[in-house]
Amino acid sequence: MSSYTDLEAQEVDPTAGTAPARVQGRTPFQLAWARFRRDRLAVASIVVLVLIAIYAILAPVWAHLTGHPYDATFPKTGLDVNGQPRGPSGTFWLGADQLGRDVLVRAAYGARISLLVGILSAVLASIVGTLVGVLAGFVGGAMDTLLARLMDMTLALPYLLVAIMLATTFQISSVGASLTLTILVIAFFSFAAFGRIIRGQVLSLKQKEFVEAARSLGSSNARIMFVDILPNLVAQVTVLTSLLIPTSIVFEATLSFLGVGVRLPMPSWGSMLGEGSDVFQTAWWLLAVPGVLLLLTTLSFNLLGDGIRDALDPRGDRATGGK
Repeated sequence: MSSYTDLEAQEVDPTAGTAPARVQGRTPFQLAWARFRRDRLAVASIVVLVLIAIYAILAPVWAHLTGHPYDATFPKTGLDVNGQPRGPSGTFWLGADQLGRDVLVRAAYGARISLLVGILSAVLASIVGTLVGVLAGFVGGAMDTLLARLMDMTLALPYLLVAIMLATTFQISSVGASLTLTILVIAFFSFAAFGRIIRGQVLSLKQKEFVEAARSLGSSNARIMFVDILPNLVAQVTVLTSLLIPTSIVFEATLSFLGVGVRLPMPSWGSMLGEGSDVFQTAWWLLAVPGVLLLLTTLSFNLLGDGIRDALDPRGDRATGGK
């Protein structure tokens, strides 16, 4: 009988002398983050949003560097001999508007308005929509009918006409008050769609075994709603909120474009688009600068929302926050 050589022994038992690899568990957050990092579009959207946020935060710095406050007019340097706005130059880096105001500085302050209105109105709509959806889906009965009809009625209202009516009725002249009214109007017309999706999720969750187990242990309805069911909605709420922000930004731009959003002299991307629509043939930068910023912001938020949705629930239904 021939004896084994060392090479033959290694072929028979390749794991001889080596310890088994240790398996390390990962939390759901670590798994979601690993999936999110592989989404290049989502990561790129974060970079774009961070750059736009820095541009907005540094708005006073741009005004100081250029020496042009957002509401100051410079007819001698910002307008040519024919009274037309001057294009991008060393004095006005992104050009001037019809009144000789610096487009770079005004667009930076407009970014503040768009981001502030978009984020605050989306967060407010998500809070109200989540509460309404949880109550309607869990309580059921007359409460469900009442809240469901309320959401249907809100979705059926022509939001632009109602927003214009509110703006003309209150006739708010201060910037802060008009900003608050704009946020409340956008949140009011956004919570209904949010609440209907949450209601559908709650109707499914309240049939699960963990809810029956909580009832058998004597838990109250309030505890089941806010301790057992609500944590299971965190992924859906996060995704829906991230997708609601760009919609709110476009909503604010539409209202400002029509002249019923944030009051002058505070600039907004929508009001800048409205002001530049009259002279865009000779001053293309008046539409290009706010238009490109608005496009990049909304597109980045949409891509970010898709990335978060796929990372949190890659096997779920896209209509409810998955892929």
